[in-house]
Amino acid sequence: MRKFGFWLILISLPLLLIAALEGAVRLLGLVPSYPVFVPHPAAPQYLTMRPDVIRRYFPAGAEIPNVTVEPHYFLKDKPKNGIRIFVQGGSTAAGYPYGLGASIASMLENRLRHSWPTKPVEVVNTALSAVNSYTLLDVADDIIAQQPDAVLIYAGHNEFVGIMGVGSNYRLAESPAATAVYLQLKQLHLYKLLEQMLVSKPAAAANSQEKRTLMSKMAAAQPIALDSPVYQAGMAQFQRNMSSLLSKYRKAGIPVYLATVGSNIADQPPFQSADLTPEQLKSLTALQRGDSSQFALLAAEAKTQQQAMLSYQLGQWLRQQQRGAEAQEWLSLARDFDTLRFRAPQEINRQIKGFVDNKTVWLVDAEQALRDHSPDGLIGRQLMLEHLHPNLPGYFVIADAFYQALAKSQQLPAYAVTVEKAKAWALRPVVPAEEFAAFARVAQLTSDYPFQRTPQPIALPAAENPLQQAGLDFYAKKIDWLQLMQISMQVYQQQGDVEMQLKIALILADAAPDQPSWNAYAAKLLEKSSHPELAWWYWQRAARQ
Repeated sequence: MRKFGFWLILISLPLLLIAALEGAVRLLGLVPSYPVFVPHPAAPQYLTMRPDVIRRYFPAGAEIPNVTVEPHYFLKDKPKNGIRIFVQGGSTAAGYPYGLGASIASMLENRLRHSWPTKPVEVVNTALSAVNSYTLLDVADDIIAQQPDAVLIYAGHNEFVGIMGVGSNYRLAESPAATAVYLQLKQLHLYKLLEQMLVSKPAAAANSQEKRTLMSKMAAAQPIALDSPVYQAGMAQFQRNMSSLLSKYRKAGIPVYLATVGSNIADQPPFQSADLTPEQLKSLTALQRGDSSQFALLAAEAKTQQQAMLSYQLGQWLRQQQRGAEAQEWLSLARDFDTLRFRAPQEINRQIKGFVDNKTVWLVDAEQALRDHSPDGLIGRQLMLEHLHPNLPGYFVIADAFYQALAKSQQLPAYAVTVEKAKAWALRPVVPAEEFAAFARVAQLTSDYPFQRTPQPIALPAAENPLQQAGLDFYAKKIDWLQLMQISMQVYQQQGDVEMQLKIALILADAAPDQPSWNAYAAKLLEKSSHPELAWWYWQRAARQ
């Protein structure tokens, strides 16, 4: 017994010392802390996601990607009869390149407030560009603490080359297991202090690099072949992290709505693939000229050699032949064979569907919804801006899929008013000036790697009206977002467009819940538009200040 006591003391002393040092470091504030949610600086009754929260995943002084979250405020104290929903995911959940208004959170919040006009509705965006399942899992406890009634997840594209991905330039460790251990250690302030002391600050990046897009900086040079060890590590990472994430929400009694992800397969060639051989080019030419016997030979080579570009060409030929189902198979293979993995392979969606139990996790088949709204069921530029970011109709389709799933699952109160698609589309919280700025951002994105081998100059069209000029000025950072909205409001006031004035008033009120004048103005316009119940919500918020 004495021997046992001796060993117990011997083991306990180092642990007690570490605990004491951890407490001292926390008390003295020797290292910066990056909580997920912080109070609004001018109105502490509201919380928002910390804009630089991405810093919590990197050593002090280390170079970090330029990733921030747009402010989205919610009440610190949840209203008694309120409905609070959180959205998780990457840039396609965050609404890139339009901004917060095109996000799943904003698209849904607008519609749900009309569906539950007597209830305070908060749909909170936590989506960040370039993040993957590690970040989703890391912030889950912070989300649970805010008492959500549901969590919506649209994620999967960033698992390989996103932050902490197995094929990313922003890997934190050499393996998924080591990354998981690192994230646990990062919760200790003592570890962060040691890290801060040992990690040197990198030299400032060259101007040429600073101007590069985030996408161009993300991917490491190594190709990731389908079913390769690195590929399998990425899939195992997603399976493990998502299982842990869903387990957390299940234990907390929070229903989760998990969406499949869609990407452009119809009009986006593979980013990285073996070059077509002269023989294959000759066979493709013969195929185009009507020699259909070449298809079987080329198809066998494409599959056995996992040739992405050859698969893409076969898919395009099948499209020309109006053989949509077969084209779907080959264009999906082209994406899966693409060794530069900016688009989620189909295996991600298979895993997502495997998590669904219709008791705690409900499926939102966003990919199928996008296919249903695409010619021949092939997702392309009708709904996508480039490889995977939807245009506004595409974002609307995804948000609508969540809206329908929330109703079908019967986990939340039944809609008092079912808002039809046409009205929901009219309510979308994005204005034309923002759309023009988004057009410029996409032009910038596609002018660099991996869309181009080397960065290309951007040629933007001249503005044809004040709204387009405001969008270009916003993109060039000559004006801020508030100025963009004010210019838009002035234009619509001059035109007498009451519908657009109301839209902008609601956008401004939701962007700044601490501003009583904006919320009161939105309430007045809602009353004039025969929405007295929804106006009450904005009057309440104006009076709260």
